Amino acid sequence: MTRENEKFLLNPKDFWLFPHLFVPLSFARKYLRSKKPKYLLAFCSLIRTFALTMSTIIYPSPIFGPVHSRRLGISLGINLMPADGKACTFDCIYCECGFNADHRPTLPIPTRQEVADKLEQTLRQMTAEGQLPDVLTFAGNGEPTCHPHFADIISDTIQLRNAYCPKAKVCVLSNATMIHRPAVHDALMLVDDNILKLDTVDPLYINKVDRPNGHYDVAETIERMKTFHGHIIIQTMFMRGQYQGQSVDNTGEAYVAPWLEAVKAIAPQQVMVYTIDRETPAQGLVKASHEQLDAIRDRVMAAGIPCTASY
Repeated sequence: MTRENEKFLLNPKDFWLFPHLFVPLSFARKYLRSKKPKYLLAFCSLIRTFALTMSTIIYPSPIFGPVHSRRLGISLGINLMPADGKACTFDCIYCECGFNADHRPTLPIPTRQEVADKLEQTLRQMTAEGQLPDVLTFAGNGEPTCHPHFADIISDTIQLRNAYCPKAKVCVLSNATMIHRPAVHDALMLVDDNILKLDTVDPLYINKVDRPNGHYDVAETIERMKTFHGHIIIQTMFMRGQYQGQSVDNTGEAYVAPWLEAVKAIAPQQVMVYTIDRETPAQGLVKASHEQLDAIRDRVMAAGIPCTASY
C-alpha cells in the first residue's frame, strides 16, 4: 500500500462523531494489503469526504462532559434537547450541531426530573473523583430556553450546584429568541452567566446566517436585552467566507460599527467575540483572523466593557 493510497483511508480523528460510518483503520489497511484495493479506496474516499463535510456534533442528553470550553473552563454540559437530534429556533450555517433538517429528533426531550436526577448522579461521581466543574453549562443540541420547564430546571440546578459544587457557575448559552417569556427572563436573571447571542444588527445577515425559524426582530431583541440591566454577556460570532455565493463576512466596518453601538446600548457585563472552531455544516466559511478579533475586542474594551476574544 502506498502513501498515496493511505491518504484516502478513514482516520479515527475524523470519525469519532460517526461510529455508524467508521471502518477501523487497521482493518482497512489489512484489507488493502490482501485484496484489490481500488474498490475499498473509492468507498473510503467517498465516506471520508461525506463525514468531513457533515462532521457535526449531536450531544448526549441530558448531561454531557465535562468538556474544556475555550471561554468557560471545565464545563459540565446540560442538554435539554433530545439525545438523537437537534431542535432549535435558529438554523445557523456555522452550528456545530449541523442543520436542523439533517438531525430531526425522534426521542422526547428530557423531563425536569430526569435532568435533576442525572445531574445529581454526575455531580456525586465528580465529587468522589475530586474533579468538580468550573461551570454548569446549559447548551447542547438546540435552544435550551425552549424547554417548557426551563425555569424549574434552572431552580433545581442552582440547588444542586449549591449542594455539590458551590464555587461553580451556572451558565446558559442562548440565542435570545425566548427572552420575551417572563419565566425565561426571570430564570436567566438567576444564573451566573446569562450568555446571549447577537451576531449582528443587520436583519439580512441574520436571515442569511442565523436563519431564525419564525418571527425574529433584532431591534426588539436588543430592547429586551436591555431589560436585564447589565446581567447579560453578549456572545458574537465573527467569520469570513461565502455561503451559496454570498459573502458572510461580518468583520468589516459596515457590520462592526452598528453592532458596537448596540452593545453599548445594552451595556452588558461582558462581551465574548469568537470565531469558527469546529467543522460547520456549510462549506466555504472561514475563521476570522486573530488580528480582526483583537481589533474588535479592543474597540469594545475602549467603550469600557470587558471583552474576550477566542480564536
